[in-house]
Amino acid sequence: MRLHIQNETSRLRAVILGTAESIGPIPTIEEAYDPKSVQHIKAGTYPKEEDMIKEMEAVADVLKKYDVKVYRPEIIKDYNQIFTRDIAFVIDDKIIKANILPDRDREIDAIEHVWTQIPKERRIRLPEECHVEGGDVMPWNDYIFIGTYSGEDYSNYITARTNMDAVIAIQELFPHKTIKSFELRKSNTDPKENALHLDCCFQPIGKNKAIIHKNGFLVESEYQWLVDFFGKENVFEITKEEMYHMNSNIFSISEEVIISERHFTRLNTWLRNNGFTVEEVPYAEIAKQEGLLRCSTMPLIRD
Repeated sequence: MRLHIQNETSRLRAVILGTAESIGPIPTIEEAYDPKSVQHIKAGTYPKEEDMIKEMEAVADVLKKYDVKVYRPEIIKDYNQIFTRDIAFVIDDKIIKANILPDRDREIDAIEHVWTQIPKERRIRLPEECHVEGGDVMPWNDYIFIGTYSGEDYSNYITARTNMDAVIAIQELFPHKTIKSFELRKSNTDPKENALHLDCCFQPIGKNKAIIHKNGFLVESEYQWLVDFFGKENVFEITKEEMYHMNSNIFSISEEVIISERHFTRLNTWLRNNGFTVEEVPYAEIAKQEGLLRCSTMPLIRD
């Protein structure tokens, strides 16, 4: 397999889509990885496996409609394998294994059938001290945007996923790219004050547009850099409530076609008014785990 990912929006040809099959029992509060899951566990509204399977199959159907080759993880019994974006990511012709939360290490084994199709020299494992998840890493042509958290209290946040060691390691891997890192707002308890990954508060779309949530960024000048980079007229600003529902976590099949959640009325209207084809799917149940469409897809090949 010849990997090729230059950005977030070129025509998609191959992708790994997660699976909600055999997700296991509802986690305890102690087992949850993020404050939004905790909220739904406490409220008794944690998503049901059968509902999440239906949502993921709706995405698979859209991908197949656009002739995208869809790989799925092998099923591990009683194990959450929805969010494939976390476990590895592709930049140029390399796949980088993410050093994720130790409890989730088995997820990478479930995509071994894809991993082994990639030449060994293109499979990168970062040093152990480099913590990184794919939701924080966005290739954008000559740039790589990376969400991080570098506070001294990093280890206190289960929601702090990508550290500066990883940012430096990625810069060394891709010296020809410009790395821009962004400090994200973290909270273990309030999902409306927590940007779990960069794609929870920002995502480029089309050729020159972006979705962004200002409060997801700890440093205002870094948020402003992105607004200036894309141009204010090309930026769709989402509210705290829209960020909570994951409006920035949509997924591009191409520069013209976007998969979005069917309830994102304001965003989907703006996208269509700006010339995009919007493929709406139900994904509100999966969103309860603080992840959405970008989180559950790992692109391998784009034109």
